[in-house]
Parts: sequence; structure tokens; C-alpha cells
Amino acid sequence: GEYSAGWKHVGRGVLRTIFEPTEGGSVVVDERKLTDKDNVVVSYHNPLDNVQDLSHHFFSRCLEANITPFVVTKKTVFKWQEGFWQIMKKVFDEDYKDKFIEKGLLENCQNELQHLISDAATMQIIRWTKGGFGMAAHNYDGDMLTDEIAQVHRSPGFITSNLLGKREDGVMIKEYEASHGTVADMWEAHLRGEETSLNPLGMVEALIGAMNHAATLHGDSETKSSVMVFTETMRAVIHHLMVSGEGTRDLCGPDGLTTEQFVDCVAEALEVRMPITTPDVHVKAFEDESQIDMEAVKAMFDDLDRDQ
Repeated sequence: GEYSAGWKHVGRGVLRTIFEPTEGGSVVVDERKLTDKDNVVVSYHNPLDNVQDLSHHFFSRCLEANITPFVVTKKTVFKWQEGFWQIMKKVFDEDYKDKFIEKGLLENCQNELQHLISDAATMQIIRWTKGGFGMAAHNYDGDMLTDEIAQVHRSPGFITSNLLGKREDGVMIKEYEASHGTVADMWEAHLRGEETSLNPLGMVEALIGAMNHAATLHGDSETKSSVMVFTETMRAVIHHLMVSGEGTRDLCGPDGLTTEQFVDCVAEALEVRMPITTPDVHVKAFEDESQIDMEAVKAMFDDLDRDQ
């Protein structure tokens, strides 16, 4: 997608995009003449192999939550997004449509899966303040829509961002992160010694998701159960504090808590709900860096760094 795009700063000339299939030969995808003296050329592709898995994940979650699904694209202009919509609709019609109709979740949609142009979706989010809907979109549109929801609720720290994939053996790969841009400005304020009031809900939800998935991959039922108890308790504590007026200032106004005060409140509430016992384990600090292959570490981060 867009986030892994290649690009070059170029001048006048002819731009030709060529695809070479693995079985041989070549196909000219696009050819155009660049008449401006200053241009940026961008190249990226949208994989469609994973859209079917995404469809099942999205529709099953909407069905479980009893909400109406919508598919969001800009396919009227970005013609290449038509395939995304077609796959989503095919999966819906074949495997989920009857189930949604049975639950009455398509009554306002003529009993059909609805498509929304991304421009319209941004406007509907402001209008549909009572919720009851889910949206599936391409990565960039999804970032914009979730950030908008966070701002509607007065908090950029309100929503987490989850990335899903699947290994060749079928095992789910899940990555969790706080919403984009949540912490950077407050971190800079903290470094300047200023008071902050950071809503950590998105970050904590990301940690909870990562812990739950790690426990599932671990395979031990006892470990999974204990992790789930802790993460569900953590979620319940944070939600309770937020709605009871003991949250951060984005949700609770100027009388809300600072970052440190909120963390202390969460710790106190957790201690009440599930007292923490400190195990009799002594961990020795790692001091000998001579055993670290720094070249291998640098090579790993160079490979992961896509901003080059």
C-alpha cells in the first residue's frame, strides 16, 4: 500500500511502469509523458490476497457486536480499489448476508451491504454519534476515520491501531499500537518539564491486545487464563475511572488528572481488585555488552527502517 511506496523526484520525460511476471514476459502497466519540470513519481501496489481473510474477520466481528457493516473506498476515482469492494461483497453475500438479515442489522440498508465513498464516510461519522456501525477501509482511509472518531470523543489517545496478518501455516500475526501521533507532542512537553495529562487508553488497549495474543500463541491454558484475568481487570479499571470522572483532562475537562495521577489511580484500583505479590526472584542487570553482536543489531534495524 501507500506506506511502503517507492518514489523519486524527477523532471521532464516519459514515465513507464512495467510488470514482469515470474513466469516470464513483461506488461506495460502505465505510460505517460511528464511535461512539468518538477515532479514526484510514486509507485505502490495493493495486495488483494489477504482481503478475503480481512472480510471474514470484519464481518464476524460486526456480527458478534450486532452492528451494521459498511465498506469504504474511493473507487469512483481510484479505480484500482474496485477489487477490494468486489471481494468484500462476495464474501458478505455468500457467508454473512442471511445472518445479518436475521438479526435485523440491515433494515436501514435495503438488506444489502452498503458501500461508502471515503468523503461521505468522514461526514457520516460525525452524524452517527450513537454508533452501531463498523467500517472496513484501506489503510490510509482507516487511519483518517479512526483518528476522526478519536477527535469526536475529544481524545486522540482514545483508539488503538491493530494490524493483522497470517503466516503461511495459518497462524494469525497481530501487531498492536496506540493511535498515530498520540504521544509525540506530550512526550516533548514532558521532556521540557511541563505537566501533561496523557490519556493512555489507546496504548493500554494495544498492550492488552498484544498480551492476550501472546498468551494465545503460548498455548498453555493456565498461562492464558491468568493473563486474560489481568488484562480484563486492567481494561475494566481504566474504563471505570474514565466514566467516573477520574480520567485525564481530554475526557474529564480541566479538573481531570495529570498523567502521573491517573497512573497512580489505576495502580491503586488494581491493587484492590487483584493484590500483587512480588515473587522471590532476583534479576541480575545485564552488564556485559561484549556478548552483543552490534553489527547484527544494526543490520536488523537497517532492514526494518523503511524511511530511507
